[in-house]
Amino acid sequence: MYIRRQKEYIWIHIVVFLCLCDWSASQLSYSISEEVNKGTVVGNIAKDLNLNVQELDTRDLRIVSSYSKKYFDVNLRTGNLFVDERINREELCPHVVKCSLKIQAVVNNPMTAHRIDVNVLDINDNSPAFIEETYTLNISESSLTGERYLLPIAVDADIGSNSVKTYKLSQNEHFSLDVQSGGDHGVSAELVLQKALDREKQSVITLLLTAVDGGKPPRSGSLQIHVNVLDVNDNIPTFSKTLYKVRVKENATPGTLVIQLNATDLDEGMNSKILYSLIKRGNIDPSNFFELNSETGEITVKGTLDYEETPAYEVRVQAIDQGLSPRSAHAKLLIEIVDVNDNAPEIAVTSLMTPVKEDAELGTIVALVTVSDKDGGNNGVTNCKVVGSVPFKLKSNYKNDYSLVVDGPLDRENTSLYNVTITATDEGSPPLSSIRVITVHVSDVNDNAPRFMEPVINVYVKENSPVGSVIYTINAFDPDLDINAKLTYRLLDSSPKNIPMSSMVNINSETGDIVSLQSFNYEELKTFQFKVQATDSGVPPLSSNVTVNVLILDENDNNPTILAPYSEHGSVNSENIPYSAEAGYFVAKIRAVDADSGYNALLSYHLSEPKGNNLFRIGTSTGEIRTKRRMSDNDLKTHPLVVLVSDNGEPSLSATVSIDVVVVESTADIQTQFRHVPIKEESFSDLNLYLLIAIVSVSVIFLLSLISLIAVKCHRTDGSFSRYSAPMITTHPDGSWSYSKSTQQYDVCFSSDTLKSDVVVFPAPFPPVDAELISINGGDTFTRTQTLPNKEKVGHLY
Repeated sequence: MYIRRQKEYIWIHIVVFLCLCDWSASQLSYSISEEVNKGTVVGNIAKDLNLNVQELDTRDLRIVSSYSKKYFDVNLRTGNLFVDERINREELCPHVVKCSLKIQAVVNNPMTAHRIDVNVLDINDNSPAFIEETYTLNISESSLTGERYLLPIAVDADIGSNSVKTYKLSQNEHFSLDVQSGGDHGVSAELVLQKALDREKQSVITLLLTAVDGGKPPRSGSLQIHVNVLDVNDNIPTFSKTLYKVRVKENATPGTLVIQLNATDLDEGMNSKILYSLIKRGNIDPSNFFELNSETGEITVKGTLDYEETPAYEVRVQAIDQGLSPRSAHAKLLIEIVDVNDNAPEIAVTSLMTPVKEDAELGTIVALVTVSDKDGGNNGVTNCKVVGSVPFKLKSNYKNDYSLVVDGPLDRENTSLYNVTITATDEGSPPLSSIRVITVHVSDVNDNAPRFMEPVINVYVKENSPVGSVIYTINAFDPDLDINAKLTYRLLDSSPKNIPMSSMVNINSETGDIVSLQSFNYEELKTFQFKVQATDSGVPPLSSNVTVNVLILDENDNNPTILAPYSEHGSVNSENIPYSAEAGYFVAKIRAVDADSGYNALLSYHLSEPKGNNLFRIGTSTGEIRTKRRMSDNDLKTHPLVVLVSDNGEPSLSATVSIDVVVVESTADIQTQFRHVPIKEESFSDLNLYLLIAIVSVSVIFLLSLISLIAVKCHRTDGSFSRYSAPMITTHPDGSWSYSKSTQQYDVCFSSDTLKSDVVVFPAPFPPVDAELISINGGDTFTRTQTLPNKEKVGHLY
């Protein structure tokens, strides 16, 4: 690479020298659009320069330029000049009408330099854009129609017809758009007022200005315009009433609020700020008895009021705004002085029985209440009642003596404290009243059983997890209080496999931590179930149960196992192929299984060959070894191959097997070798036992599924059929079948081009989830539908 780079520098120096000496045999000119794909042909420089195509390589035809990127290159076999780098006209020639790239074509023997100009044509690949995202205009509501307001212009990196050509304005009733063309200087737009503005009706008008270029198809960009309508003082203040009437007790103290006047002005700012004032009429000056806050409009008592001297006051009030030309309004205020009852009733609690148990019966006495009033006659007669919705009421004992009793069910968990408001009112004119709040505490009783957040808890535990680890923490809660809410936990054995839970898990009675007492093996035990009981410490104690499903998650702890007739790594197997074998000729098929489940059992096959040997290939999913091409005289007669079988776990585990492929002269020399698996005198191995169990399981589940499907189809109804999920049988391009249900999945695999037939069954990983298939297509790539390579006929599982 270093030599090549030096060579490039030498050529660049030669081109610069030729340019300085003006030693250019000819000049070519081409045109091409920007953003064309790499490899697009610009022109045939060999033809245009009258160069012999067969001599381009020997004369070392090269394209050189002064640019940082190599935008063009030449095909020495055809002489075509083609695009070698993405061309962006806006980056190369911003704001320039004509954009051209100047390059040199240099050849040797004799050395000649040819100048080439490539004109880059613009395409509409840029949308108009405004510099600002929003634009704000402040326009007075007194503005006349026809007034114009200049708007921002949009910028488009493209040129010519692809640049901005017009503007559009969103639909509205107040403004129109005047678009003005400036020839080569682009277009501009002005906002024209068409209808008078009224700030009191609409203070802010939002418009959308859109710039559109002339490309095909056209591209556009938008700008949001906010028009703030400025206020003028064109509205007078308005009182909420023309006549206000109010009554004031004669014993009202100075500073007592009489009334708060309210006047509004639809204008804004200083035009809407209102000041209030009292107007003197005749000999009576209301400012001697009442005080008016000029800003808030509050009228308060200033002096001493006497009903016998003046039973009523008639006051005129003025409201004036603060505009440059102030506008005002007037209202009448009638103040009546009322003769009052001077003393309010008094409420006393003589005895309070608290707290009250939440299971207290109706009529249980909570407190004794006495009401008194210092006034006499009707002003001293009192009526007492409980205010609000509370489970208590007042029961009259004798005259002004009452008992506060329970009048409804109490529930401490909902409300542990009640603030009972008692109101006593006399019969004076006007009546006076007093309020007393009695706080009643509710004590707890054990009336709530412990509660779990869910009726069933699923706990996922990885196999081989260490003994003594906390696999889950049970958390129940009791809405009761103190000792009634103190919980203890214990296990209830409910395993259907007659395995005592005390040997598998334990629970901390106080914290609810579930601890594993053994390390779980997914291949031996996939799930087990038990119940946990939570009991409170109340009298009597209450309890509740929750079901716990422990789901063992598979770990990749088993290596793939090579099946017969090939043994594992350590011995070399031999296969013969004829010298005349065509590409794709079948050599051998490697079979392997994995005791794990799911992706941990999904196997892939890879071939390891000596360097430079590209004669064989292996199907990553099928394990079939085939030839990639015909034999040649340069190929070896014996090809040692090492097949690596890897699972899809994390980390991946693997096994290897060695095969020597011997090339023979004719097919007559090939003898089919039947390999026999050595049979042990002992009982079945664990692998054979697992495979036998898998086959029986598949057969039983398949038959049960077919029977269930037939029964459902025969007896289904509109209301019940929706609860079932029909099994899904999928065919694949390589001839495989996939059988899937919503709770369990099995794949039956067939193939048509091997010496023997196989049946391989893969159950879906636990726990059950929605049905999902993993398939391997003809190109040996994985998809999310799990189906391994299949065979046409059902054979024996080795």
